[in-house]
Amino acid sequence: MGKSRALEGVRVADLSHVLAAPTTSMILADLGAEVIHIEPPSGDDAREFGPFVNGESAYFISINRNKKSLVLDLKSEKGREVLRDIIRVSDVVLENFKPTTMKKLGFSYEECRSINSKIIYASICGFGHDTPPEYAEYPAYDMIAQAYSGLMSICGPEGGAPVRVGTSIGDITSGHQCAISIMAALRHRDRTGEGQCIDHSMVDGLLYILENALVRYTVEGKVPGPLGTTHPSITPFQAFPTEDGWIVIAVGNDAIWKRFCTVLELPLLIDDERFASNGLRTENRKELSPVLEARFRQKTTSVWLDILRREDVPCSPINTIDQIAEDPVVSHRRMIARIDQPGVGPVRIAASPFRMSATPGEVYAPAPRLGEHSIEVLREVLGYGEEAIRALRETKVIFTNEDIDRESRAK
Repeated sequence: MGKSRALEGVRVADLSHVLAAPTTSMILADLGAEVIHIEPPSGDDAREFGPFVNGESAYFISINRNKKSLVLDLKSEKGREVLRDIIRVSDVVLENFKPTTMKKLGFSYEECRSINSKIIYASICGFGHDTPPEYAEYPAYDMIAQAYSGLMSICGPEGGAPVRVGTSIGDITSGHQCAISIMAALRHRDRTGEGQCIDHSMVDGLLYILENALVRYTVEGKVPGPLGTTHPSITPFQAFPTEDGWIVIAVGNDAIWKRFCTVLELPLLIDDERFASNGLRTENRKELSPVLEARFRQKTTSVWLDILRREDVPCSPINTIDQIAEDPVVSHRRMIARIDQPGVGPVRIAASPFRMSATPGEVYAPAPRLGEHSIEVLREVLGYGEEAIRALRETKVIFTNEDIDRESRAK
């Protein structure tokens, strides 16, 4: 008998696609929930995103490990009947369509609650469901949320053009926040028996993590702009070029500042009144930064790292993706998981960061092939007999992986 997982026994009817809500269901699945990814016959759009290995999307594989795939035609009434049956035996319904889409299908929160009074119904969209009417229909990809939330306005080089964060942080942040909401809702339901509706907005999620940028405006009336790698209120807290690359320095208090100046063999800076406190260093950053930059250019990154780490000065190389993928810390923490993906072979993907002594998050199964679990879900989860399953398959209400392969070959 295998070990217990934290969310074992929780079933998720996952109608999501691409990234935001699939991030939520990935977290829940990594923690042991049974995630039934309900896909249209064409599949989740993410299956078409590269990079590809043997014709399969590594992008999709990385986000959809540990899940099951049921292909269901929700345009048909029979398909909607199957979904109602799934909702009856599920704990969570998860989706990230426009606010009107699930209503048009007949699966709004109110309708799902009439099917299962204890259901937890979780939605993610660009501007939320409770939003000014004209915003409900606006399409909102990650970059739209990054732009609208103000995040892009504080990213990039000082005085330069706005820059998109280099990962889809709007999708991923809202996905993480939605997972937290679902787990809180499950806890509430355990205590009260009451389900509820969860309404997540990607814009809300990014506004929530703006940190000091928002309060600098609300408290001081200042409109923050991009600062490159520098911190708006801590100095030196930035990247510097070295003889052969880059290094990041984080001098978070005056004690570290003194050690830092000593290590750099710049003792005069310690007694310089312009740099006597963090506030003064920040105020006089334009005078300080060129002095530090000139010093860092005199040695290689690895040499500086050795020197600074010996004196407990916070620092880091700026790793490239190939470097971090092969990094000894990442290896020790087992943060690159290796899965044997059917039809593909071994694939290395990011592992779960949820490190708990009893019930850690895990990558324990590959991503599903399209329709791989259609029959299993109908038979084992819903209790459908073989004749009923055969009829649904023949009328193309459900599709198995074999059906999809056959139709693809026929084309």
